[in-house]
Amino acid sequence: MDRSGLRYGLLGLGTLAYTSLMLVWFSVAAYLAEIVAELGLSSTQAGLLTGAIPLTYVPVALFSGVVTDRIGPYRAIGIGLVLFGAAQVGRAGAESFAVLLGLTVVVGVGGTTITFGLPKLVAELFPTDASGKPSSVYMLGSFAGTAAAFSLGRGVVGPMLGGWRPLFVAIGVGVLAYAALWWLVVYLAPLSALRGPAGAGADDHDGTASPDGGVRGVAGLRRDVGRVFRTPAMRWLVVVGVVYLLVVHGLQNWLATVLRARGVAPTLAATVTSAFVAAEAVGTLTMPAVSDRIGRRGGVIAVCGAGCALGTATLLVPGVPFAIPVVGALVVGVGVGGISPLVRMVPPELDGIGPALTGTAVGLVFAVGELGGFLGPFLVGALFDATGSYAPGLAVVGLSCLVAVVAGWRIPA
Repeated sequence: MDRSGLRYGLLGLGTLAYTSLMLVWFSVAAYLAEIVAELGLSSTQAGLLTGAIPLTYVPVALFSGVVTDRIGPYRAIGIGLVLFGAAQVGRAGAESFAVLLGLTVVVGVGGTTITFGLPKLVAELFPTDASGKPSSVYMLGSFAGTAAAFSLGRGVVGPMLGGWRPLFVAIGVGVLAYAALWWLVVYLAPLSALRGPAGAGADDHDGTASPDGGVRGVAGLRRDVGRVFRTPAMRWLVVVGVVYLLVVHGLQNWLATVLRARGVAPTLAATVTSAFVAAEAVGTLTMPAVSDRIGRRGGVIAVCGAGCALGTATLLVPGVPFAIPVVGALVVGVGVGGISPLVRMVPPELDGIGPALTGTAVGLVFAVGELGGFLGPFLVGALFDATGSYAPGLAVVGLSCLVAVVAGWRIPA
């Protein structure tokens, strides 16, 4: 196989790593009603549980992004697979909210390495002007994992195995087996042999150490972070990241539960949630291509934000035919699906960032952005406890989308 084929083969393996992460991530949301009932959780605790992984990104993401730039995407992804695979096995035996929450935090720590390792991998393997397709590919893997959590996990495998606990064990063991395969690939296919033209200039090492032979220390880390944050476009991209993560986690974690509260059967609610994820995949496939064609990624982000606002509004209208909120949810899915790869594609194209600081830049977006990722599901649950309605939380989600519209137009990429 030639180098190009090997690059796409490695991209495919990375895509499966993202699939594994999202299957683990949303396995709790898929069985949220059953977990709440078995452990006696309040809606606020359920919101904390579903928002724990995004909240973990806040203190960990920036550090994880910087470390990914230092040790390289190979090792970062491998470490992450082991962490969240083992944590998923542990979650199967959790008998209390505190234990389940703690292990979910470990899942979040492992997840950061996938979130930042894959953009770094793409930046090193492919030229900047050809990064759109690879970025869409690995994002499709994330959507496949999320959809599988609701459709296969909740709808087929979980009932067949006897509930959420044996399902969690099966998923965790599968992830650990895949981690062993990934580490074998790390050994057999050095990144230096596959690095593309853009990545070759990013570092003069094999993605395993800094150019001077070791981690450059606190001063170097501060310099990289400061360089990224001083880029004006990055500040607007951080705002987009906050809104994107608030919307995707707020709706993805609660959509099935919200629909069930409106009288929808559990299987149908899970099917609609899977359709929401499929709509995200559509946005991921189409929006980067549109931004390539018009040469304006920020403008496409703004359009996606407007679609999210409109779609969320349909979920707030009571007494309407079931098809209307379903279509609205799909519109939101397309919107957030389009934003997802774009926030990862913009940093390598910015002056002063490039492939060398992609991990740090994307880490900054998620370090701040996951405040929104936590607040989305938490507010939906907490406001339901306070008001007895999901409408206030959904209204917050919808209004935040308008902020992404403004921020998107300010991004010059």
